[in-house]
Parts: sequence; structure tokens; C-alpha cells
Amino acid sequence: MSITTRIDNITHIPDAYKTAQPPCPKSVKIELTGRCNYRCGFCALRMRECQPKKSDDMSLEFFKEITADMFDAGVEEIGLFYLGESLMAKDLTIAACQYLKKELGMPYVFLTTNGSLADQDTVFALMDAGLDSLKFSLNAYGMGQFEEVMGVKSKWYKKALRNLRKAYDVRNLNGFDTKIYASSIQYDGDQQARMETLVKERIEPFVDEFYYLPLYSMGSVATQREKELGYRPTAGNQGRIGGLVRPLPCWSAFTEGHVRHDGVVSLCCFDADGRFQVGNLHNESWMHIWHNEAFTTIRKAHLAENLEGTVCAECVAY
Repeated sequence: MSITTRIDNITHIPDAYKTAQPPCPKSVKIELTGRCNYRCGFCALRMRECQPKKSDDMSLEFFKEITADMFDAGVEEIGLFYLGESLMAKDLTIAACQYLKKELGMPYVFLTTNGSLADQDTVFALMDAGLDSLKFSLNAYGMGQFEEVMGVKSKWYKKALRNLRKAYDVRNLNGFDTKIYASSIQYDGDQQARMETLVKERIEPFVDEFYYLPLYSMGSVATQREKELGYRPTAGNQGRIGGLVRPLPCWSAFTEGHVRHDGVVSLCCFDADGRFQVGNLHNESWMHIWHNEAFTTIRKAHLAENLEGTVCAECVAY
């Protein structure tokens, strides 16, 4: 199954999930670490008053506990990321993948990375552990734009592109089954033309599939970068370019789970500061949170397409 098909299976809410208490989601993203080596201007991580430290990373023991609970409840896909850059905690990410694939028997394990830390040895270890999907998120057409938007030195830009090529070689030379993908934000005008040149020359030759994404509102954070990026973000999270969905009801609250490094479960795919918190796995089971009063109440508002007075109102107001 292609990555775009998997994305569409999540963002296009099946009828059985259009209820205030839907079945267990097939997919859950888990933030192993809240740390990131980028400072992207449009990212929800900028909402955190204090950036997490290494000591704040999720413990492997806790990860095993919550994913076993999810697996028993019916979860079939685990993303080893949410908001932070998981390869800031390489050993933890590799161990988590190893557990899911070799011990728990999770059918599908995927990882999205900015690519800058996905060096050859790390990629080999992840693929050897059984990682099913490795996606590079590459959102700048050149070093100048990279430094302006991502807020860090261009050396990381060059490393990310080099690591993509190396990942392709590692996969092919060792016969691993891991699929390699990439995505980029779709810009406007000259920015997009330059991005398309980069994609054609330096990205598409090394991936199994590439796709574009709109600039998401990131829970209303992205408005701060409208001028820099040249256009307004989309309302909510409408999925990928070529498969966009209406912002209401938002699929994020119905078909995919999201867990922060501190065990907090969020109803939103962009919750960096706890505004969308609905439970904590340190205190409650997965399905108890999935069907609790807070989740049920916000889903009813989404299904009615009336978010006035809710935490989601600003995000979908574009």
C-alpha cells in the first residue's frame, strides 16, 4: 500500500468513525522526544514555553506499556514521532522500533524525520529493526530559504539531502523492505517552481513516492509565518495535496491517536502546549481516554460543525 493511500485512509473519515465514540483508531503517533534541532517558524513546537530536555524523553518501559495496551485494543500502525524530531533520541527510537516489530508484532511502524540526523548507521539500525516506512520532510528549496524558515544553519539542509541519498543506498544494498518517502510544503509562485526543481533533481530519484502538503494552520500557529511563506495556511489539517478533505469534522479527533512525550493524549495533531489535552496515559488506559467525556464532547461539536467556544474554533477559522 502506498503512503498516500495510507494517508487518505486516515484523513477520509470512514462512516463507522463518524460518531462521538468511534472504534479504536488503526493508527497512533507517539512523540518519543519533544526535542528538535530545527526551529521552523511555522511549527507548533514554537508554542512551548520551555523546550523539553533529554531527561524529558519518554522511557522505553513506558512506551512498551502503552503500545502493548494499544495493540490489544486494535491499533495496527504506530508512528514513532508526533511533533519532536525523534532522531534526537536515536537509541530510544531504534529500541522502540525493535520492540514493536520483533516483540509486539505491530503490523506497520513508520517514522517521519527532517532527515538531518538520519545518518547511515542510524538508518541501517532502523531498517534492520523492521521499520516499514521512513519519510523525509524536506521543506526548503535552497540554503537561504532553509535558514530563514527553519531557523538553523544550512549545514543541516545539506546533511538532510545527503542522508536521503544514503538511506536509499542502505536500503537497496542490504535488501531491506523499508519504503522511503518524502514530502514538501507546496508553496506559491517562484518558490514552488524552485521547489519542484529540487524535488525532480535531488529527491524523487531516491524515494519510492513523493507528495506535497499544504501549509497547515498548526493549531493557528502558522499565521505568524504567512508573510514569510507568501500565503495563508489552510484551515485545520486537510490532508495531502491531491487528497484534501473538508476541515470539519477534523479527522485528527476521529481516526488517529496522538501522544506526547509526557504521556499526554491530544485530540489534535499539532498540540505542543497542551491546549488540546484530553487525558494522560500515566493515569488511564488508551481506550478509556479515547472514549472519555472530553473527547466525546469535542467530537460532537465537530460532527455538528459548530466549534464556537471550543479550543478548535481558531484553527478552522481561516
